[in-house]
Amino acid sequence: MATAGKVIKCKAAVAWEAGKPLSMEEVEVAPPQAMEVRVKILFTSLCHTDVYFWEAKGQTPMFPRIFGHEAGGIVESVGEGVTELAPGDHVLPVFTGECKECPHCKSAESNMCDLLRINTDRGVMIGDGKSRFSIDGKPIYHFVGTSTFSEYTVMHVGCVAKINPEAPLDKVCVLSCGISTGLGASINVAKPPKGSTVAIFGLGAVGLAAAEGARIAGASRIIGVDLNASRFEEARKFGCTEFVNPKDHTKPVQQVLAEMTNGGVDRSVECTGNVNAMIQAFECVHDGWGVAVLVGVPHKDAEFKTHPMNFLNERTLKGTFFGNFKPRTDLPNVVEMYMRKVNRNRQIAAAWSMVASF
Repeated sequence: MATAGKVIKCKAAVAWEAGKPLSMEEVEVAPPQAMEVRVKILFTSLCHTDVYFWEAKGQTPMFPRIFGHEAGGIVESVGEGVTELAPGDHVLPVFTGECKECPHCKSAESNMCDLLRINTDRGVMIGDGKSRFSIDGKPIYHFVGTSTFSEYTVMHVGCVAKINPEAPLDKVCVLSCGISTGLGASINVAKPPKGSTVAIFGLGAVGLAAAEGARIAGASRIIGVDLNASRFEEARKFGCTEFVNPKDHTKPVQQVLAEMTNGGVDRSVECTGNVNAMIQAFECVHDGWGVAVLVGVPHKDAEFKTHPMNFLNERTLKGTFFGNFKPRTDLPNVVEMYMRKVNRNRQIAAAWSMVASF
């Protein structure tokens, strides 16, 4: 492309101070260096993690900064050493990376890349410790290696997943964070057996994806737990079969769930970040085989407290990061799952259309 190797001027939403409205600014985006990629962002969404760090509640403030990490775009140019990507490729940026060389990347059980795992305190590129964004010569910090609230951004190649160019970027952009996290938490980590009972704590986007994952895995009962009953009807579309609103009960919700399921659910997935919900999700699983998976990120001062007997009675507590998906290896397959469903729905619609024409 004509812009390759040159500084690009474009619009970006810049956070100058914690909690202050973002400001649309013209920023300069430097060319990608070795093992880096510059991407034209076509679609970006807002994840609560962006809000959390924009508010700087409990974190080390780092401003000015360009937030954003859930997006889709097209490669504009690549730096030295990049062989897997080329200009024009459709990609999803990912806040955690996959170098493919470290012990974590080579392990079938981990996606916690030694080099590229999420680092919210790093506002510069790994290669040279400098930012690729600037305004009038003043550096603007990156956010989790992506900074997608900019028309162009620069990322390490390990944080960029190449996907099917036929996939609609305005839809699959949400797979680069929350949806994959919830889906993978169920499919890859909780792994509910067919016919099992699963409780999903929190029915936001991540929780709905976790419910869908439990449905795909073959769970027979998927119990949605949320303080907001208005979410229940939508959650049915994603596999939830019944619901519990803790506000409707005087008993602890873990006791309510245990009574509903003859001793506890087989699996639970917590998607709220509230430490009390995390404790409830763990204590509601059945002794002997129950597994609870924590997805939400709690406040830095939160403490998880439960009686040791809950572990001795053979309940398992697990955590997950990006649903245990390896970004570059697995995310393209998640996109294909979506595409297969879209194509199947089109085929069904076409078949019904033919039937209706007779």
